[in-house]
Amino acid sequence: MTEIMVEGTTAKGFETLRSLFEQNMHRYLEDKAQLCIYVQDQCVVDLWAHPADEAAFDGDALINVFSSGKSLESIAMAWLVSEGRLQLTDPVIHYWPEYAAEGKARQTIADVMRHEAGLAALNQALDPKDLHRDRLKDNKIGAILAAHPTQYRAGGAEASRDYHALSRGWIANEIFRRADAQGRTIGEFFETEVRGPFNADLHIGVANEDLPRIARLQPVSISKHLRYSAWPFTKTRKTHNNLWVLLGRLFNFAWRALLSPSMRPKEAFKDLPIIQAFNHPLIIQGETPSANAHCSARGLARIGAALAMGGTSQGKTLLKPEAWQALHAEPITRDMNIQTSFTQGGVAYFSQDNMGPGAMNQALNQGREGF
Repeated sequence: MTEIMVEGTTAKGFETLRSLFEQNMHRYLEDKAQLCIYVQDQCVVDLWAHPADEAAFDGDALINVFSSGKSLESIAMAWLVSEGRLQLTDPVIHYWPEYAAEGKARQTIADVMRHEAGLAALNQALDPKDLHRDRLKDNKIGAILAAHPTQYRAGGAEASRDYHALSRGWIANEIFRRADAQGRTIGEFFETEVRGPFNADLHIGVANEDLPRIARLQPVSISKHLRYSAWPFTKTRKTHNNLWVLLGRLFNFAWRALLSPSMRPKEAFKDLPIIQAFNHPLIIQGETPSANAHCSARGLARIGAALAMGGTSQGKTLLKPEAWQALHAEPITRDMNIQTSFTQGGVAYFSQDNMGPGAMNQALNQGREGF
């Protein structure tokens, strides 16, 4: 079994977290990870782990953080509130008149951020090149989204929420660049307003020079999953969920997919399978904020510290108090095949109180009770 090395530092009083991190890295299947924690403005944990023969993976490596990018796009929209460029309760068409097509005229920005836009699954695959900044500004994606019909589950307003796994970020990006005074994309916003000023290594659309820093995704084969599912009867590390648990959840997923447009398998990107797509430079260098941000744990922790402190950190203000409040205001709980509570800014509130029964609901809630 490959030896796993753990490197980095912990502040006094946080040494036990290094021990726990090491235990997990020697117990579970993952062979690379980063952990960074701030207490107010102080970095108290900065750790990373890698196989002994892959020392290139360090605390500066960039990783696709998938839906953590949704938090970043929410921050970007709140920044526009902070700058007085929009309100989250505004109709989308106030900034993007063409979006009124196909019955979308009454949608607000908050509806989009709560996954209630009715565009969870598009009826066509996108050209990955159209997600690059030059083509975004040529309105290649905007034209598709504006003309696209909505699709909702049966059940009225209470069934209006459907997980926009990829498309929420595409819609938000079109709103952002129209409302921003400089016409920037969300990726450009993070590049100019966040990465440098806050020393936060966050990328939505990775530049050529940063491509070598990316730790690519490594999907686990069925045979390997079977082997690792035999833990503790073999000397391999274990998976978080063995194959039999995953198969049970897959059956549950298939049943839910019959009811939900967003869960029915569709091709998202032309000529690219969905998982392998996220390793492809065309996708990595494009902007899919909801599922394709590349960050280090240091970068996420740095911006998380600023948000935890009300929008200001180390004397720099990212969000004014009123924008921070708007980001977290008006949570509404609805079902989108799991019970969810989203604010008008798209922040998900996870609570044992609003999670429904069933393995999927409970599994998604594990580890999310921070305070």
